[in-house]
Amino acid sequence: MKTERVSFTSQGLTIVGDLRIPDESPYADVGGLPALTFTGPLSGVKDQVVGTYAARLAEKGFVTLAFDHRTFGDSDGEPRQHEDSAGKTVDLRDSVGYLGLRPEVDADRVGVVGVCLGGAYAVRAAAFDPRVRAVAGVGGAYNSPQRVRDRLGIDGYRGMLGNVVANLEREREGGDVAYVSAVALEGPAAMPGDEPFAYYGTERSKSAVWENRMTVDSMWQLLTLDSLSVADLLGRTPFLVVHGTVDLYCTPEGAQAVYDRAAGPKEIVWLETENHIDIYDRPELVGPAVDHVAAFMAENLASREEVAA
Repeated sequence: MKTERVSFTSQGLTIVGDLRIPDESPYADVGGLPALTFTGPLSGVKDQVVGTYAARLAEKGFVTLAFDHRTFGDSDGEPRQHEDSAGKTVDLRDSVGYLGLRPEVDADRVGVVGVCLGGAYAVRAAAFDPRVRAVAGVGGAYNSPQRVRDRLGIDGYRGMLGNVVANLEREREGGDVAYVSAVALEGPAAMPGDEPFAYYGTERSKSAVWENRMTVDSMWQLLTLDSLSVADLLGRTPFLVVHGTVDLYCTPEGAQAVYDRAAGPKEIVWLETENHIDIYDRPELVGPAVDHVAAFMAENLASREEVAA
């Protein structure tokens, strides 16, 4: 496998990623290879979760692109460590365009894979970009303001928004961008508690470009992100959901809801899990997840000649 550090432009920003090209592929044809672009967990960078999945799927014969979204890692964008929901969708759109220009890639055979929060963005990218031939979410966080409202009531949901806005304005009184830790065992954090810390706070997530902070404004972005209703817009785009049976952070109910909402060809696979984060890097879960994604993408990114036959 060849790994190449690459970059492409999205709204004037330089987006940096790792392109993996398999030495051999059972999916090669005269038009080139099928390709997958990746998007991952909140605060994640290219050499963490998405890098793990991109490497494994390149071994299966796909060209893969794991990149740092704007404001993270090696990519451009200000303020740093900011969850830009609209911007991340555009990054994915432009990564699809970049892959289509690569000489190794068949531009008509590009899919999107999202892990954790990336599941939300993968669905949005596929819903709004007809070039995406297939989409898969692994342990996806399918954010939905409506589901939060249904759980907390409208006053509870708007109260959460109000708290975020109040904290944001209070922190900004000095004129600086307001930040909170990405993970923390105690105290405020974008992802508080033992489980996120067990990945991001340990060697499991080792990366030279990951930072343990997020803008406070990122929380508003997450509370307003909708990846459930846009599933209606996937049309006939094939959709795979791979999800754990036990997941307190990205609930099985959310995975079932987005699957139910999609009207086109779809498949859902349940993996026996004990938590959310093990699907990031534990071989006993990553292996089956990769196998399911590879089989799904092989079928749905088949060359037009194979489809015709």
